[in-house]
Amino acid sequence: MRQPLFAGLVVDESNRAAETAFIGDEPCYVVDDFGFRRHIPSEQVDRVVLGQLAEMMKGSEDFISQQAAKMLGQEDVFTKAAIEQQLKNMDKQFDQLIQVGIPEDMRAYLGMMGFKIVINVHGEVVRVEQPSAGGDDGE
Repeated sequence: MRQPLFAGLVVDESNRAAETAFIGDEPCYVVDDFGFRRHIPSEQVDRVVLGQLAEMMKGSEDFISQQAAKMLGQEDVFTKAAIEQQLKNMDKQFDQLIQVGIPEDMRAYLGMMGFKIVINVHGEVVRVEQPSAGGDDGE
């Protein structure tokens, strides 16, 4: 059964964790609106966040594919090219990712690194907070 892609990483504007639930077989994020539990279809939020992440990576596919190949221990030109092609066609991967989901340990890691999605009571993504590289001040 499909699960909300970013379960455990979504909060409301008051920084309260959004619960997850199902309406039939539709996965939802649940936001408390002064006692009224608003059920927001998770795909609505998940696609916005995936789109924002894909947009941030545009233009950096070469660098990202090099680093991914290095992390995999397969720095050959074919692996790098395959990864780069997947990155360039990332929007085509969204449907599959939404069906398969993100492994729980990866979501936990993202949460520990500070990744958070803030939504309002209408299910609109207010902002995506993500870890950033340390600055020049030694952070």
